[in-house]
Amino acid sequence: MIAYCTNVHPAPDVAGILAQLDRHSVRVREALEADTLPLGLWLPAPVARGLAEDGTARQRFRAELASRGLTVSTLNAFPYGDFHDEVVKHAVYFPTWTDPRRLQYTVDCATVLADLLPDSASYGSISTLPLAWREPWTGRDDDRAAEAFTELTSSLRRHGRPIRLAVEPEPGCVLDTVADAVGWLAGRVDPEYIGICLDTCHLAVSFADPAETVASIRAAGLDVVKVQASAALEVAEPGTAAGRRAVAEFSEPRYLHQVREHTPGGVLAADDLPEAFETLPAEHPWRVHFHVPLHAVPPTPLTSTTDVLVAAVAAVDPGVHVEVETYTWTVLPGAGDLADGIAAELRWAQRHLKAGVAV
Repeated sequence: MIAYCTNVHPAPDVAGILAQLDRHSVRVREALEADTLPLGLWLPAPVARGLAEDGTARQRFRAELASRGLTVSTLNAFPYGDFHDEVVKHAVYFPTWTDPRRLQYTVDCATVLADLLPDSASYGSISTLPLAWREPWTGRDDDRAAEAFTELTSSLRRHGRPIRLAVEPEPGCVLDTVADAVGWLAGRVDPEYIGICLDTCHLAVSFADPAETVASIRAAGLDVVKVQASAALEVAEPGTAAGRRAVAEFSEPRYLHQVREHTPGGVLAADDLPEAFETLPAEHPWRVHFHVPLHAVPPTPLTSTTDVLVAAVAAVDPGVHVEVETYTWTVLPGAGDLADGIAAELRWAQRHLKAGVAV
């Protein structure tokens, strides 16, 4: 089976996390008629800190998960704080990898994950942000982030179970594309412990070829440590009244929705949908950073980029962690019951993604 990411569930503490799992994750497992359901767990920084400091609490938490038929091999440590504030936007990129709090949070997550890993897991993975939003960023910031990764690697080596960091390129960030991430990581990090998180929504927004992208990661001596199975929103003719009206339905105030326009002269960029309406020519196809449910066909004239997802997963090595990450359910136009939607996504993923992926 394939994991789903719990960053869609707001919870301030362990009790709140367990309540959300009871409300949603257990129902998803039951809907899938599965004995166990893999989770891509998200822990807010204070929760990760508390669990990291208390081994007994970690064992209790593992037992609580097991009693619900839930397992954890991967954590999403991109959002540090409340991922469900009224407005998140650029706040999700803080603290950056130049801030000691980011390192401490990731070390804490690794400590927790080492105790949550199923006995059968070959490794654990932790996805993280692509250093920071692109501005401001300097050469000195590069050095500080590299030093933090070196310190993290030393910490990861001390765990009895293999724990690996997966750096997740995202449009608009210092590591905007997979090519940017490969160029920055190669030669700076130990590839045994640090590699790439391939978010297939972000990949689609960049208009990069999935198979060529995976090949470029291998060629640089890096691994795809984790795939976040996600789909972007696409509109072939954003300049038409119908195209503009349809995509405007997805413009909302909580999350950042970067837009890229694929022109014969290159890819044009806007940092959010309102900016795209004002600055992009809208003469060629747009892809929008809005994670849309994998199983759901967007309303005409919109489509989604599930073809990119399928091609990317087909290109990665067997055994890579795959996590469905549609965190946008709470801002999705016309969204229905959350547990039903997540179960439908996981059924779609099990049908369309290659067999043998790890969770």
